[in-house]
Amino acid sequence: MVEELYVTRARTAPQARIIAPSPSKPLMLQLHRSFTWLIVIALAAGPLSARAADAPVLLVVGDSISAGFGLAGGEGWVTLLGAKVKSEGYDYRVINASISGDTTAGGRARLPALLKQHRPAVVIVELGGNDALRGGDLATTRANLDSMVSSAQAAGAKVLIVGMQLPPNYGAAYGREFNALFTDVAKNHKAAVVSSLFNGFGEDFSLFQADRVHPTASAQSRILANVWPALKPLLHS
Repeated sequence: MVEELYVTRARTAPQARIIAPSPSKPLMLQLHRSFTWLIVIALAAGPLSARAADAPVLLVVGDSISAGFGLAGGEGWVTLLGAKVKSEGYDYRVINASISGDTTAGGRARLPALLKQHRPAVVIVELGGNDALRGGDLATTRANLDSMVSSAQAAGAKVLIVGMQLPPNYGAAYGREFNALFTDVAKNHKAAVVSSLFNGFGEDFSLFQADRVHPTASAQSRILANVWPALKPLLHS
């Protein structure tokens, strides 16, 4: 039933009213079809939005290397990872919670809130480089990584630990201990690991910015190529 539209006439005839004619049957049919399509579109849009919001989260917790220090927006390896995940057909939302200058202590302190907020299915931990560059105690770095992996796994997430390598001027013994701790922590927790984010190009200074610490934009695809083989199995299960 279509409600009729009443329109009041001008003040010269205050008691009079005009009644608009009822729409013709063809017009009613057209309006009905248009309304039906609007309902279909609305119903379709709702579930799609819900699916996007409900997609599992891939959380990256890192330092300036993952935050894209010195790069233009969209050039960092985590952004490339988001595009890679989508192009490979995986239904994940990539959330980058990396902060320039962060350490394993900082990551350990803020991880519980991140886990509660995002409830990630997969967590990539890329921290430790700043600990070593500051000459920190590596036992503390190991303990912080242990805690982060344990917390993430207890929250139901799969974990990928991404390691780093130190330049030789930090001393051979310190460098060996640092380089090995990522694999050791991963083994202890049965987590996935990439021994070094810079595998295959760490000695090529043309792929680093002037500080020789942060990779250039052209190196970001190399970083992703190092991470992807270890990450992909975690997305399947």
